[in-house]
Amino acid sequence: MPSLYDYRIFISHAWEYGDEYMRLVQLLDQAPNFSYYNYSAPKERPLELTSGRASKSEIQRAISNKIGKAQIELVLGGMYADYHDWMQYEVDEAKRMGKPILLIKPWGQTMIPRYLQDVADDIVGWNTDSIVSAIRRLV
Repeated sequence: MPSLYDYRIFISHAWEYGDEYMRLVQLLDQAPNFSYYNYSAPKERPLELTSGRASKSEIQRAISNKIGKAQIELVLGGMYADYHDWMQYEVDEAKRMGKPILLIKPWGQTMIPRYLQDVADDIVGWNTDSIVSAIRRLV
């Protein structure tokens, strides 16, 4: 059997909502016939920075480096995204680099920020098949 193609993804998320991030990673891990590399920076694997108190520009460079290696950015679209400047930076940076943005509506969520709706290349519900199909379609 030939090996699967490894999609390179970056998941934009807020550490305060780490449970949603982990549920998404579990969905992707369990998706049949789907392989990926995750360039995200969850709390368990934070950005590699040169100092303990990195400057905003150093953090931005580290995030941009990760997004640059990814083919697509996945965004968890809960309303909390309106209040997270770093998520906004990640979305803007992915757009600047020409990376497609897949907006994922969290389970049971009906409202998502307007700016995410406007920049998303596709919007899908919290469903493994929908997410994987959209990744394949957009990459």
